[in-house]
Amino acid sequence: MKKEYLPEEIELYVQKIWDINKTFKATEDKHKKKFYCLSMLPYPSGKLHMGHVRNYTIGDVIARYQRMLGKNVLHPIGWDAFGLPAETAAMNNNIRPDVWTNNNINYMKKQLKLLGFSFDWDREITTCHSDYYRWEQWFFLKLYNHGLVYKKISPVNWCPIDQTVLANEQVHNNRCWRCNSKVIKKSISQWFLKITNYAEELLNSLKKLHGWPQKVKTMQINWIGKIEGLEVNFNIFNSNDKIQVFIKNIYFYINICFIKILFNHSLFSKISYVNTKINNFIKLCNLSLQINSIEEKSINSELFAIDSVTKKKIPILIVNKISNHYDIQASIGMPTHNKPDLILAKKYNIPIIINKNINLTINNFNYNKNNIQLLIQYLIKHNIIKKKNYYRLKDWSISRQRLWGTPIPVIILNNKKILPLTEKDLPISFPSRIFSNNTQQNYNKKINDNLNWFKYNLNGKKGIREINTFDTFIESSWYYARYTCPKNNKEMLNKSSVKYWLPVDQYIGGIEHATMHLIYFRFFHKLMRDFNLLENDEPVKNLLCQGMVLADSFYYIDQNNKYHWISPDKVIIKKRDKNNNIIDVEDNTGKKLIYNGMIKMSKSKNNGIDPKNIIKKYGADVLRIFIMFAAPPSISLKWKESGIKGMSRFLKKIWKFIFQHNKFNCNIENINKKVFYSKINLKQKLLQEYINKIIIKVSNDIEKKQIFNTAISSIMLLVNKIIKYKISSLEDHIIIHDALMVIIKMLYPFTPHFSFVLWKYIGNNNDIDHETWPTVINTQLDMKNSFNIVVQLNGKKKYIINIPYSYKNSKDNIKKYIFNHDKISKFILNYNVIKTIYIPNKIFNIVTKK
Repeated sequence: MKKEYLPEEIELYVQKIWDINKTFKATEDKHKKKFYCLSMLPYPSGKLHMGHVRNYTIGDVIARYQRMLGKNVLHPIGWDAFGLPAETAAMNNNIRPDVWTNNNINYMKKQLKLLGFSFDWDREITTCHSDYYRWEQWFFLKLYNHGLVYKKISPVNWCPIDQTVLANEQVHNNRCWRCNSKVIKKSISQWFLKITNYAEELLNSLKKLHGWPQKVKTMQINWIGKIEGLEVNFNIFNSNDKIQVFIKNIYFYINICFIKILFNHSLFSKISYVNTKINNFIKLCNLSLQINSIEEKSINSELFAIDSVTKKKIPILIVNKISNHYDIQASIGMPTHNKPDLILAKKYNIPIIINKNINLTINNFNYNKNNIQLLIQYLIKHNIIKKKNYYRLKDWSISRQRLWGTPIPVIILNNKKILPLTEKDLPISFPSRIFSNNTQQNYNKKINDNLNWFKYNLNGKKGIREINTFDTFIESSWYYARYTCPKNNKEMLNKSSVKYWLPVDQYIGGIEHATMHLIYFRFFHKLMRDFNLLENDEPVKNLLCQGMVLADSFYYIDQNNKYHWISPDKVIIKKRDKNNNIIDVEDNTGKKLIYNGMIKMSKSKNNGIDPKNIIKKYGADVLRIFIMFAAPPSISLKWKESGIKGMSRFLKKIWKFIFQHNKFNCNIENINKKVFYSKINLKQKLLQEYINKIIIKVSNDIEKKQIFNTAISSIMLLVNKIIKYKISSLEDHIIIHDALMVIIKMLYPFTPHFSFVLWKYIGNNNDIDHETWPTVINTQLDMKNSFNIVVQLNGKKKYIINIPYSYKNSKDNIKKYIFNHDKISKFILNYNVIKTIYIPNKIFNIVTKK
């Protein structure tokens, strides 16, 4: 081992050994407890940024730690390779999307290997490969045949810039999540997956997810958005028609002033033919829907509903909105509880009813607040009401208007009927020429130029292949299960493999996925369970949501109102204010830019930092341990390169100390450690007890608390104590040697290359990758039979120290114990101790002089 720590040399050397030995290859072993550690599937956007590094470093630290605990660890990686960015990049750069994607995968794979992550690369999957997506086509056909997938014309969220449909979860403040353009409503034929069939289970099974952050569960509860109430049946006056009206509470039943019905309710479909006023209002509402107008509209239908119990006539108003989040078609007007309803009542001169208490007599029986449940039972029995739940969650729109995606395996026949393809037709892949010719063509032009492929004519059945592709969230909703059997070409999932590995024990990803990916893949897991592909109810036991890595961001807006994000390395800061805030900035061509503050590093915002440059300068292990030390995992981390330098100095200090320490060739191989530690002196016992305490704390911080920065901080404290410890005997040397092995082991999950080399250098023949996590050594220092002493500094109380009872009658032993105590030893470093005053078993006063 060289005297100087040279990361580039040792890291490439260690990575080569890992590759040759396939050190992290996972196989099923029924005799070992499994641990499945997974970071969210990366999109091959071109380069890793520090957000990726943080995510995968957290996962790698956990995987390596669990492996040291003796568990059989599965730690796979793959690529979420379909999607709009690749298609857009192909058009912008005149390159095929598959070529662009594969180039990015190759580059990012090299970056991941440079960082030394313990992935099982034999299980690598790429979602744009047909051996992967053929199985989601197969599963789609199963779902279709069981009525869980359907196609309908529906108003959808449409991004005019990206020219594609957006799921509700992809619309933020009425703007596209990707390009920030204003979303419009557009009625087109779309495929939907019936996630609403699982709304209740998705909600209820959140209670089982004890290892998930409460914040994520709360976000999912709110997104599913269950409301409970009653649906009341009303007859239409002078008509055979009936309507069902939702009320949240039975107490509202007697206070109904009017009924609000949506303009597109089936009641008005036939009335509008003969009622010009209603017909014109429906047209106006449809127009407003297309332009996403937020203006509320209403008219008086001049129709009345008849209450089956009171026989009261209730006015019906037609409105363009009832709820922004729920598919409620008809609701009641409650002017006493709702300001907009009060406005409507006044507008149409509808009397306001104020009855605070229920008091109804039906068949000579009085119903009131004291027997309200009897009233509900009566109304349900006579089919007047029924219990009704609504969910904010909508069926999942799974089709997208792009070609770089998984083809949907159906034919749209000329008579508009749908013909699902068969398993023997799979996989369905678009012909290569679609991506080879005219890469800058848009979606519609590509389809028109390749109509011969899309046309279908078999056994007299004529039609056209589905031109839409799956939402890429489909690919990322089941990849975790495919990792258990990635090479299986006979079935979607191998029952034995998924039974052994699932559920995922630890999942790592950003909290921004709480209401998209983290709901979708829970839903998909339940679908696969119900089709007998796997057994458990939930895909993941424990979820860790890492905070974002933030970096400066800059953009300009072009004449089409499109945002263009500029990389910080192409930015010139012209002026800052007195608080050091950026107020004048331009790019390297002189174009004025807008400073957007420190935001999450991402490809879409072009503010990522290539880890390759940092690795070249400092080494992968320095980057890894810095990013784990800089902030707790759930807190956002502000990227500042200056913070890495301190970590580099820390590792160099350890390297230098071990290099010097190992020069002393003490023969310690044949020492019986159990006997040895039973005979060490007080000073040595105190040091070993401190080592034990650090082992316990680091273990607890990694495994239970998952606060890795405090674990690293504790290791730093131990390193400093070891370096300062005065070695004056062979016993001291042995204890320090063992302490260094403990330090190397505890650093291994954070700095695996660094630890690998030092482990060998310090005298071990085996690779540290197969070592176990350090355990405490019993020094037979009995702290149970102990007493407390107040420690004073110059007569002022500083600490209360717990002293072993066996030292009670020895001032010298008590003095040694106190002076070696971690708190005291650090505190008196800057003082000159003149004398000590000991009041037996009560006070120990340290008199000092600065």
